[in-house]
Amino acid sequence: MAATVEVRGGRELRATLRKAGNDLGELKAAHAAAAALVTAAARARAPVGPTGRLAASVRPGATKTMALVRAGGAAVPYANAIHWGAGPRLGRPGPHNIASNPFITEAAQATEPAWEPIYRRAVAEIVDTVKGA
Repeated sequence: MAATVEVRGGRELRATLRKAGNDLGELKAAHAAAAALVTAAARARAPVGPTGRLAASVRPGATKTMALVRAGGAAVPYANAIHWGAGPRLGRPGPHNIASNPFITEAAQATEPAWEPIYRRAVAEIVDTVKGA
């Protein structure tokens, strides 16, 4: 389940920071904060069935290079089909005509005014420390 928000120049920024000796740990914290905001909104937007497992399976993740929001897993294998939709599948029983419900993507878009300043602030702080070094 991959939807991408790309930051222009992000790869070059990370490469420059690594050359300057920055391990990008500050970006991981910013990514975690952004993912937490999107996760809360995605859980609220997730369709709720009789068990509520889909919403409960939405979880944040963060690395030095990206923020992640995942849903699904072994107990919720249908998360991908719910989010992206599914059409007929040859050789499989049932029509599987499921309309897409991109609740994570919509949550990321709706919360952008909240998480974008967090990311900008983290990048500005890192750039300031590199300038001062």
